[in-house]
Amino acid sequence: MRRHLLMLLSLLAFAASGHPQAPNPAPAKPSDVLIFANGDRLTGKLQSVTAGNVIFASDMAGTLTISIDKIKELRSGGEFALLRKGDHPGKTPTPEGSVVVAGSSLTLTPPAGQSPTVVPAADVNYLIDRAAFDKQMNDHASFLSGWTGTLSGGASIERSTTSGTTFNAAAALVRAIPTVPWLPARNRTSVDVSESYGKLSTPIIPPTIPASPPSVVITSIFHADAERDEYFSPRLFALGDASFDHNFGQGLQLQQVYGGGIGWTAFQTPKQELDLKADVHFEKQQYISTAVNGITTTTPAVNIIGTTLFESYRRNLPRKILFTQTATILPAWNNSSAYSANLAASLAMPVFKRLSASVNVTDNFLNDPAQYYKKNSFQFITGVTYMLP
Repeated sequence: MRRHLLMLLSLLAFAASGHPQAPNPAPAKPSDVLIFANGDRLTGKLQSVTAGNVIFASDMAGTLTISIDKIKELRSGGEFALLRKGDHPGKTPTPEGSVVVAGSSLTLTPPAGQSPTVVPAADVNYLIDRAAFDKQMNDHASFLSGWTGTLSGGASIERSTTSGTTFNAAAALVRAIPTVPWLPARNRTSVDVSESYGKLSTPIIPPTIPASPPSVVITSIFHADAERDEYFSPRLFALGDASFDHNFGQGLQLQQVYGGGIGWTAFQTPKQELDLKADVHFEKQQYISTAVNGITTTTPAVNIIGTTLFESYRRNLPRKILFTQTATILPAWNNSSAYSANLAASLAMPVFKRLSASVNVTDNFLNDPAQYYKKNSFQFITGVTYMLP
């Protein structure tokens, strides 16, 4: 009897242990509270404060950018780092703690035992999430991180009596370190590659007997360049550059340029930027051989010591349209006739998310092309552009 009673008690204990009560859920982290000057209230999460504007994310209203003078009160339980106007991260102390914005002042309360920091709202340059601030201050970005830019492409295909194929592709990539605006620029790497290729095949009409091979016309324009900038100050930088060009329409087999110089950002705002650069370089031009009446003619290669004068302009237009323009002049010191110039302009018009319709105009001028070739090469290209994150 006792044995059966013990078994029953064991079964009851096992059943009780097999249905444990669900643990109490962790209490939800309280939302930040923003009160507008007119008394309206919004809950969500404070993202940052930049140049007098509060970035606030709300489930109800999405991510908002609000001028700080339109806020009556803002309380956040998150941890932030404060950069006042004139502060230099890493050189001057950076207050950290939770944030309260009330009236025309901002109060940053550090951990217990330390005095709060109170600053006029007008003196706040940046307010950044503390974890993101610490990561940027202590982390070294790998070479594969931080790249932004565009990928573009377009094509046309014709199949009839004549057969033609034309395509163009381009990539423009930029990596600026650091990747945040509140740290001074250290370096910038840019890479540009573009190719326009076309092939048109036309048969002999009327056909001959025996059949003659069709006439084939090929166009090919290739450009690639890379540049590395090292900043002395937010606007002044040293640079090293290299570029490679091939242009079938000018008889240019390959133009190589290797140089170094200095650059200056004349102005930089969220809407527009203008860069001016100059270098001293070595340049080599090699040309395509031509055959006339069975005799092959080759224009001699040219070695050049010269300068690149470069201008680049970018502007954000209404409706998120992006306009970019570049101009380059390459005078030669040791051969006054071996100069060249390039002009390019483009418009990217948003269509869907990161996709844009693009229009590009490029004019390449080579004063000493291969024999029988023209000096100018003009392109008008329409296509699709994808904006990288």
